[in-house]
Amino acid sequence: MRIFLSLLVLMLCATPALAGEVNLSVAASLKEVVNELCNRFTRQHPGVKLVKNYGASGALAKQIENGAPSDIFIAANLEWMEYLKNKKLVDAASVGTFSYNTLVFVGATGKASSMKDLVKLSRIAIGSPISVPAGVYATEALRKAGVAKQLEKKLVMARDVRECLMYAERDEVDGAFVYKSDALLVRKAKILFPVPQELYSRVTYPMSLTVTGAGNRDAAAFFAYLRGDEAKSVLTKFGFSVR
Repeated sequence: MRIFLSLLVLMLCATPALAGEVNLSVAASLKEVVNELCNRFTRQHPGVKLVKNYGASGALAKQIENGAPSDIFIAANLEWMEYLKNKKLVDAASVGTFSYNTLVFVGATGKASSMKDLVKLSRIAIGSPISVPAGVYATEALRKAGVAKQLEKKLVMARDVRECLMYAERDEVDGAFVYKSDALLVRKAKILFPVPQELYSRVTYPMSLTVTGAGNRDAAAFFAYLRGDEAKSVLTKFGFSVR
């Protein structure tokens, strides 16, 4: 009996406790599109549970580094993917591009119509460049537009791009730098102008399986789905670019 019980315990330990579960670490700006893709996938694969964790790319990368469960990582810039790749925490062979985006400035009508107009404003929200890719892009654009110094004390740092959007919607700032896909969600604020592409690096969303995810067949199946035509169609619907 003791031998039987010992073998049973060993078998239980060797079996994944959460078979069919896939943990996702996804940039906050992808929330709506990934929610829809998850819903579509689970309708086709009812036995799979997709656990979503949205946030700033840097914060997500640090969570993965510290041992948080994650099978798929989708960042809002290349830097944080490279960070985890160098740490050997993602499956290097799976790294690829999920989608692209553009940066826009939102706020109340009449507040600004170009980068030069920003110097007239009092409070401008951007994602904290320490961990928010949208903030990195915005900072790059401000520097290249020659207005960074003048706006240093006017910037309101947000935890992620969605918090920037919230500040603009509540009139807590004069305007905010967000992605075009986020701007499509606003009700009160308006897109005041697109940030000229020559002022910042192209917004690229890389994705990969983590080292753990590479051994999870359900994660691999969802990852393949994210690279397929249906996912591209949904991305386009939500304002993202796939080329």
